[in-house]
Amino acid sequence: MITDITPEARASWQIPAFKTPLWLGRQHLWCVVIPVINEGRRIRSLLSRMSDLKIDSVADIIIVDGGTTDGSLELSWLKNNGVRGLLLKTGPGKLSAQLRCAYSFALDQGYAGIVTIDGNDKDDPQAIPLFIDALKQGVDFAQASRFICGGTAENTPKLRDFGIRFIHAPMLSMFSGFAWTDTTQGFRAYSRKLLLDPRIAPFRNVFMTYELLAYLSYRSPKLGYRCLELPTSRRYPKGEVPTKISSVKGNLSVLMVLIRACFGSYDPVVS
Repeated sequence: MITDITPEARASWQIPAFKTPLWLGRQHLWCVVIPVINEGRRIRSLLSRMSDLKIDSVADIIIVDGGTTDGSLELSWLKNNGVRGLLLKTGPGKLSAQLRCAYSFALDQGYAGIVTIDGNDKDDPQAIPLFIDALKQGVDFAQASRFICGGTAENTPKLRDFGIRFIHAPMLSMFSGFAWTDTTQGFRAYSRKLLLDPRIAPFRNVFMTYELLAYLSYRSPKLGYRCLELPTSRRYPKGEVPTKISSVKGNLSVLMVLIRACFGSYDPVVS
């Protein structure tokens, strides 16, 4: 029985509708959440790499799908590659809505912490045990960084590199009080305690697109949570930019989300 979530608190969570086509039950205290939508060969490559690394021996792998139609999430293939859960979001919203589905599900199942890695195969899953170790050692928010010592940035689009280094990370660092270096990618880990804090309150409908990532990077250090960056490798394939963010409109949207997060627009009203 889960005792750290009261019925009243759970009833207040705003979660998009989702189905559970696959759930084999919890085996570990930690899970890896992978948000996807039509990632094709990229998600299969990532899962194959994770299978080779035996990630399923230290954490349960849960995919949260935003509506894939390319056939890459065939259930028998997923099970054969160590996936224990597949959630299918049927309600509105994009990435933040997917994450709300997965994080609420993981907390309901009793996981002590969650690692999230993008499903587009740009990140090296070899670092996943490092995130789990950080959670075990009391870190509440671990963020991947390709820009700190030991990290690798390969074929990063020049505009994106500039935006992260000179706008996104500096602004979040200034307003949050933590010296972030790599703030737009989704390879990160959160403790159960952080996600359940009513002063953070991640389960709200204000988080529909990319708001949740910037918000948590801003809000967590402000509340005194223990944060950490871990060196990782992030590689873009040559001649291809696997991302759901369009070049002009998408980047402008990310910038507006950043400004709103830093000025407290997403902060909950706590009585």
